[in-house]
Amino acid sequence: MNHCCLVPEWDDAHPHKHRCPRNGQNYAAVAVRTIRHHIKAPWNWEPTAERYYFCEDAHCAVAYFGSDGSVIEKSQLRTAIGVQSGVDDDLLCYCFGVSRAEFGRNPATRDFILAQTRAGQCACESSNPSGRCCLKDFPAPA
Repeated sequence: MNHCCLVPEWDDAHPHKHRCPRNGQNYAAVAVRTIRHHIKAPWNWEPTAERYYFCEDAHCAVAYFGSDGSVIEKSQLRTAIGVQSGVDDDLLCYCFGVSRAEFGRNPATRDFILAQTRAGQCACESSNPSGRCCLKDFPAPA
């Protein structure tokens, strides 16, 4: 299976989870590379933290936050975080453009994505705002 769905090898000197400064919940680390792919005007953003994290809370305005307390709000992104919204047009899979609605019409899209992932054809680390594989975001089969 491709590296995109494996847990990243992080420097163990830094925690893999950190509390969001707005909602106080713990969230997983995300690569700076991922953030640069999703923020508006990435050329104007200079990372200040040693480590960044992805806030998964649909009701929190924060998308990413740093170990230094810095935040990047959802309004600063050029990409909608589909897994948080629950809106049919939002994406479940950013690598292949599969929306929640498309998956509802054609559940075989998950099988396609799984096959592409196994073939090493995904780019979840940069394409998905969470920096992780999208397969866990698909609704369970009925």
